[in-house]
Amino acid sequence: MLSPLVFVGLLVAVFVGFNIGGSSTGVAFGPAVGSRIVRKATAGTLFMLFAFLGAWTVGRNVIATMSEGIVPAAQFTPAAGVGVLFFTGLSLLISNIYGVPASTSMTAVGAIVGLGLATGTLNETLMFTIVSAWIVAPLIGLGTGAVIGRYLYPQLEARLSFTRLEDQLLQVDWSGLVPRPRLNQDAKPRDILGSILVLAIACYMGFSAGASNAANAVAPLVGNDAVSVDQGVLLAVAAISLGGFTIARRTLATVGDDITDLPILAALIVSTVGATIITVLSYYGIPASLAVSTTCCIIGLGWGRASRAATLTQLATPSERDDSGMGINTGALAAASTEDEKPAGPTVGELASGPEQASEQPDDVSQSVPAIGEEDTEVLSAESLFDPAAVSRIVALWIITPSLSVVGSYLLFALFL
Repeated sequence: MLSPLVFVGLLVAVFVGFNIGGSSTGVAFGPAVGSRIVRKATAGTLFMLFAFLGAWTVGRNVIATMSEGIVPAAQFTPAAGVGVLFFTGLSLLISNIYGVPASTSMTAVGAIVGLGLATGTLNETLMFTIVSAWIVAPLIGLGTGAVIGRYLYPQLEARLSFTRLEDQLLQVDWSGLVPRPRLNQDAKPRDILGSILVLAIACYMGFSAGASNAANAVAPLVGNDAVSVDQGVLLAVAAISLGGFTIARRTLATVGDDITDLPILAALIVSTVGATIITVLSYYGIPASLAVSTTCCIIGLGWGRASRAATLTQLATPSERDDSGMGINTGALAAASTEDEKPAGPTVGELASGPEQASEQPDDVSQSVPAIGEEDTEVLSAESLFDPAAVSRIVALWIITPSLSVVGSYLLFALFL
């Protein structure tokens, strides 16, 4: 028979997984649903399958790290498990209140660190490795985004087509005795290629989300033997999937979390880079933040796109900058190479908001790509991408949220448990 504390721990774990699924499904499959490649129910099903695949394979390594690596498994009493999960859920609340993609993984690790400090059992060597990864991973995302934005993004933009189809890409032909699946007859080859890329990357994001987030929901329960690793994976994926089939339907319609204003090509790039970083870290058992890595990639991609207005020599020569305050935006990503040209594709937010909001895709998207240093400096303005105050707020919350988790957890376990 389950003890009351273990039962409460299971409920909190389900709550955490439920919220993770609600937010992650929208981020991963928002472009696919908005483009009418798949329906919301299909998106939830695919997310469930690939999240399970990620959690069942490389996700086990993260569960092992968080359940017995940072502190010994014996420290996860039922009360300690509930305390750690409480601070994990609290991070989701803070993230929603301030609208900043705070890291559930970093906050969950912070709660475990507080437990380790209070009991004197913290694995300092492993924590040094984890914190080092937390510093390096966003820098990799930033640098990769900058390189792609400066050297590859315009070529990809000119060659790939992303549109919002009038009907679903995959249809069923009922004309014969046996129903047969078929592609939308109105879809052009470029549309099909773009749709395949959108769907493949969405599934990859689901895999990465399962690999990194399953541990956040169940690691304390695995540590105190309330559930086995296999049971923990099944419980986490079930809770994440429940969120994917319920509250994610709203996020699939609104597509928030820093990708709404991105052109769909940019959203796919940052999703691929972020998911790859987190999948590699998960393979080595390091819990890390998908939100932080993708946000840094967005900033790097935007800067790289804007920097095409100048050569490397010109960038190395500081010029007088306009002191007018401008917020972080993705204008340089969405901008066409001239003022008269239409954007090469709609944004993720336009796709999600419906056909009346989505911009039309030109029939001929084969554009000549201006050389670096020849693009319109008024259109590609590096200053329009960064507001130091806004960046400072985001970075500060990335640091403050897990720090508060460490302090709160330490006080809880040192004074009361």
